[in-house]
Amino acid sequence: MRLRALLLDTAHTGMSPHAEALMYAADRAEHVASVIAPALARGAIVITDRYVDSSLAYQGAGRDLPVDEIARLNWWATGGRTPDLTILLDMDPMAGLSRRARSADRLEAEPADFHLRVRAGFQALARAEPDRYLVLDADRPPEQITRAIQERIRELLPDPVPSAAEASTGDFPAIREEVLTPPQRPDRQSS
Repeated sequence: MRLRALLLDTAHTGMSPHAEALMYAADRAEHVASVIAPALARGAIVITDRYVDSSLAYQGAGRDLPVDEIARLNWWATGGRTPDLTILLDMDPMAGLSRRARSADRLEAEPADFHLRVRAGFQALARAEPDRYLVLDADRPPEQITRAIQERIRELLPDPVPSAAEASTGDFPAIREEVLTPPQRPDRQSS
């Protein structure tokens, strides 16, 4: 968390792009080792905000660093873990930045041309792997975006609730683990 805070702190404007890429890879390596890998080992489904593709877009396209080198570095840092699905909420970068409710962090404070390169980087990644990406127009109403995500996730996850039942309730089904305990039996007395 401290590393991430340092990376986003506007006091560090002008940081070397190579140092930035290495620090994000280090942060990601720790996150994979301490959170993602143990969760996957338990059989959990992992949802994360920002992963390797973010480094490819921000440090690669945005900072004009070789994307293939950043990909190799992050492949090593994550043990080659790649998401089954990446959801890209796409919109004009300046419109997106205007939606923020708080002050800009170091990356958000970058000039417009940086953000345009980042967007182009994400779009190129999505074109290169269309089966792994779900690209959605982020200007659409939130309900439409939610429904599109639900439909795509349905393809990946087992769903015990039929679509018709889900549509009538308006809820996305939650699959929960239940621990069943055997019924209590009276102690048997020996005779």
